[in-house]
Amino acid sequence: MDFPAHVPLAIATRNDHVERIHWGSVAVVDNEGCLLAYAGDPGSMMFSRSTLKPFQAIPFVRDGGVEHFGFSDEQVAIMCASHSGETPHVNAVSGILSKIQRASSDLGCGCHLPDFYTADNLPPQGFRYDQRHHNCSGKHSGFLAYCCLHGLPTETYLSPEHALQRDIQRQVATLTGVAENQLWTGIDGCNAPNLGMPLSRLALLWARLASADGGGDASLDPVLRRLFDAMRSHPEMVSGTGRADLGITLSSNGDWVAKTGADGVQTVGIRSRGLGVAVKISDGDFPSVFAVTIAVLKQLGVLDQDGEIPLLAPWADPVLRSYNGSRAGQLKATVQLKFV
Repeated sequence: MDFPAHVPLAIATRNDHVERIHWGSVAVVDNEGCLLAYAGDPGSMMFSRSTLKPFQAIPFVRDGGVEHFGFSDEQVAIMCASHSGETPHVNAVSGILSKIQRASSDLGCGCHLPDFYTADNLPPQGFRYDQRHHNCSGKHSGFLAYCCLHGLPTETYLSPEHALQRDIQRQVATLTGVAENQLWTGIDGCNAPNLGMPLSRLALLWARLASADGGGDASLDPVLRRLFDAMRSHPEMVSGTGRADLGITLSSNGDWVAKTGADGVQTVGIRSRGLGVAVKISDGDFPSVFAVTIAVLKQLGVLDQDGEIPLLAPWADPVLRSYNGSRAGQLKATVQLKFV
């Protein structure tokens, strides 16, 4: 088993003493696959997790499914989302299921308490939730829509051998330049097949999404443009209220889209620069990956290096507080990009 050559990217202090060190890697790539900047091991293999979602929606959009069923831009965005289970998210998924004449019980993602609710924001008494509230239900409703579009079985749509999943793997191989048999295969937390690849190839995916560049397959250019435009026009559908992805995307005034994945994965596609950014924090710490991503965007010169950005204040080197609100420490991104 090979271990990635990660480096420290962030630290957490308590009373000015280092308590935690968060290791990881960063890759910044243009839409032709050239590595422009990095930290740690940009060639390390890792699972893409939910940062793969826009690319899992490619076959449906490519084959005219949006037009066939009359999906709105919000419904296109929700197919790419790790949403919070808020009312607009659930309504978008419900609308998709209605258009394809399927029920929430057909979604194979399982269900969990919506991410919108927390220890200090409990659901109302008697609140009931189902598969539509799962953060991946938009992706799964898109999977079902692809099957309905092509008359494929829906009961087995999560099998790695299903025509849909094979189609997704082929498209990812085309866009990354990684042979299908070299992509890692695994199962994500929502039961869907997931793909692993070098961190730099994940960054390439996002550079091509932002650039609407199908990697030699011109038929994918408008598909990528449609997906990116839906996500940047409706970032509230891609994540949710108070989420880092929403704040990072909104801070760009429409120039980029951010997408988080489980276990410390973060991606950003920057249209004006034709860049893809991929970050991996090895211990999966979400606050660290957000702080590192913001620091990387500053070092790339797309965010003000010194200025305070109100939208990003909750995630940019945040103060760590006790439960009564007292300052206890600070999380600080220590990443230093190396430019090629």
